[in-house]
Amino acid sequence: MLASIVGPYKQITWILPFLPVLLVSFIATLPGTWLCKKIALKFGVVDKPDGTVKTHAQPIAYLGGLGILLGFAAGILIGITYLEQTEMFRTYLKLLIGILAGASVACFVGLIDDLFNMRPFQKIIGQILAAIILIAVGIRPNLCIIFAQFGIEFPAFLEPILGALIVIIFVLGATNSLNLIDGLDGLCAGVTAIITIGMLILAVHLGTWNISSTGDPIRAIIGLALVGGTLGFLPFNKAPAKIFMGDAGSMLLGFVVATLMILFAERQPLWWMASLMIFGLPILDTAVALVRRLLNKRPLFVSDRGHIYDQMIDRGIPLKKTVAICYALAGMYALIGLIMCLLRHRYAAIILVVTVIISAIVVWKKGYLKMEGLRGAIKKQNGSEKKGNSASGKN
Repeated sequence: MLASIVGPYKQITWILPFLPVLLVSFIATLPGTWLCKKIALKFGVVDKPDGTVKTHAQPIAYLGGLGILLGFAAGILIGITYLEQTEMFRTYLKLLIGILAGASVACFVGLIDDLFNMRPFQKIIGQILAAIILIAVGIRPNLCIIFAQFGIEFPAFLEPILGALIVIIFVLGATNSLNLIDGLDGLCAGVTAIITIGMLILAVHLGTWNISSTGDPIRAIIGLALVGGTLGFLPFNKAPAKIFMGDAGSMLLGFVVATLMILFAERQPLWWMASLMIFGLPILDTAVALVRRLLNKRPLFVSDRGHIYDQMIDRGIPLKKTVAICYALAGMYALIGLIMCLLRHRYAAIILVVTVIISAIVVWKKGYLKMEGLRGAIKKQNGSEKKGNSASGKN
């Protein structure tokens, strides 16, 4: 297993020439976020506390998502210049511009929601629009090759239809999952950075095996640009937050992470499965939220403060420690996903199933499926609720 970590075709240092993407994205996000904060405060684009779902102490500037988009776009453009002299430049250009266009659509749909409170179906239409851009530039799972790994001949005429549907499902799922986890200062950006670093490590591993002349550089550039954007935003968003990313930021991050997962569905189903495990924490929180609301006969799509991290706060765990625990959980799922990638499919599938079962048992035993009180969180023993700081107020 250890021998398979680094392939024989490229050194693990193949990623080093792409590092300017990370640096430029990080450096561009810092002043971009600062400027967005100034603009938001000047024009009153702030998130006001309401004492229930939005529990921060005072109005906080929005528009942080635009700062992340600025840094992400800068990183992509640097990546494009790096690939300019390659034989496949036109292919790379089409894919990267398509990803950037889709990310911009997702971000601006979220921004409109931050400013005007869109209806859920309107946001979904916007997210589908972003997904269609990916489909249009040719980013979708290679189902024929993936099914062939199991000896199954997948009908070629069905691949574009089912592939497009999978892209839409992934974009909808990832954007809304990261929107739900954007509930504490520094939580969503930090968790996304950890997840993306996990996917970058997976991309570097695949690159040493020279698996894909197209996918390897695209995954590297997208991953590095996203890590730079999230890390550049974190200094302004860590507790106490000076600016929130809002739906503009969470939808942007979710769209890009969804794109990365789809890019891993190129040949081996194992890579796809590993990327899903790396994204494990947002999937867990979303699944718990839906099951909890269903079991307690609450509306599935109405915001509450009963998420896993909210319940940690209400059980007396300090905000910073709660965020640190969530970072550790995100890192744990990422590590499991990376280990899975080194195993045979059947062993990786067993690990996936066992991880899901253990996660479900822990959630049930810890009482995270219960809902009490106005905010939907577990009450303290004296019947009062302890308020935490919300990072977006829309979860």
